[in-house]
Amino acid sequence: METGYQVYTLRVSSGKMINYCYILVDAKSQEAAIIDPAWELDKITTQLEALGVNLKFILLTHSHNDHVDLVHALIPKYQPSVYMSRIESEYYEYDCDSLIRFEDKDCIQLGETTITCLVTPGHTKGSSCFLLSDDIFTGDTVFIEGCGMCEGAGASPDDLFESVQKIKGIAEKHVRVYPGHSFGKEPGYSMTYLSTYNIYFQLDKEDFINFRMRKNQKVLYSFV
Repeated sequence: METGYQVYTLRVSSGKMINYCYILVDAKSQEAAIIDPAWELDKITTQLEALGVNLKFILLTHSHNDHVDLVHALIPKYQPSVYMSRIESEYYEYDCDSLIRFEDKDCIQLGETTITCLVTPGHTKGSSCFLLSDDIFTGDTVFIEGCGMCEGAGASPDDLFESVQKIKGIAEKHVRVYPGHSFGKEPGYSMTYLSTYNIYFQLDKEDFINFRMRKNQKVLYSFV
């Protein structure tokens, strides 16, 4: 069955920092949502204008600056509602105009497209993913190649293990994964691929925690 929405991927950067943000467009209503807008405002607004869509929502996977950098710039231009998990917003005291704080399994309706909010802590206290019928947007919880860091206030490798298990249990095998960063693989690989090749999908809890938190990693984002 044909999906009733489109996904547009934007690779954005600031210096050496490279992120992926995503525009979702409901095919029937032409309502749009953007996930984790950062760094390149002109690139984002140009894409929105080229699509001719109505930006209804900003969806935030977590509160780190490289995922929320352009929220305050987009609000006055488009007047979208902004969604972040309640626990993330409260724990890190994140706020903005039109902020809606969601709970786990809450649904957002973008035209005829249903977006399910999954609270997936570990990278931060209230990190979240956004699940659609054929795609999941994972922020820094899960990458194609690995999973997010567990450093700083509110982070927990124990929680991250449980979040990976949660994603494995909820997202069907055909679902495409769109993370906030790439470390060699482009966004859009399937859950089947991650279940086979992402090492963090293979480990039990003790090994997951020990491997994620191992000392003396030569590269901070080394997953193997």
